Amino acid sequence: MTMNDQFKTEQETFWAGKFGDDYIARNTSAALLGSNISFLAKLLNHCHQTKSLIEFGSNVGMNLRAIRALRPDMELDAIEINDLAVKELRAWGGAQRIHHGSILDFNPDRTWDIALIKGVLIHINPDFLPKVYELLFRSSSRYILVVEYYNPTPVEVVYRGHAGRLFKRDFAGEMLDKYPSLRIVEYGFVWHRDPVFPQDDPTWFVLEKVAA
Repeated sequence: MTMNDQFKTEQETFWAGKFGDDYIARNTSAALLGSNISFLAKLLNHCHQTKSLIEFGSNVGMNLRAIRALRPDMELDAIEINDLAVKELRAWGGAQRIHHGSILDFNPDRTWDIALIKGVLIHINPDFLPKVYELLFRSSSRYILVVEYYNPTPVEVVYRGHAGRLFKRDFAGEMLDKYPSLRIVEYGFVWHRDPVFPQDDPTWFVLEKVAA
């Protein structure tokens, strides 16, 4: 079986292969870890009485490492498609369970207090976004953290010379429309020119499940 046969979409194959390997080297700096700690502290400040979290598309765990620094007691799990990233994630040892495979093949057998996705929905084949929304919703018992590039209408952007690999839209808004039991707790933006703790221009949303 070739790698192309393993996955449902070209985007999965792209991130499981060499491009995904090269991404690791660009995104593992100490400066990024510091920025992630500052950034994720803002989001976690809105997530009360939480003890467990799963990250969709964790790569080597730069977000999870930041959360571990902020919340040493939190149970952390991960989903990751890239082999090298999974090896580094396992070597770190901070994630209890690592689901090695595509998000599209993930079948949650429990719920977590928080489901986190950061810079991943933008790379999902748009035809499969409803599936990922469903998995995020099913995986969360209370909070869903969505951190992505925002655009009011769907648009494709050429990504490092590659077409069909990056899509911007109102991901959180689509989830709110799809699931009436979700409410918006808070949202914000972090500029890439922030003088202290920059991020790559993401818009972030804290969504919460509420009782009917």
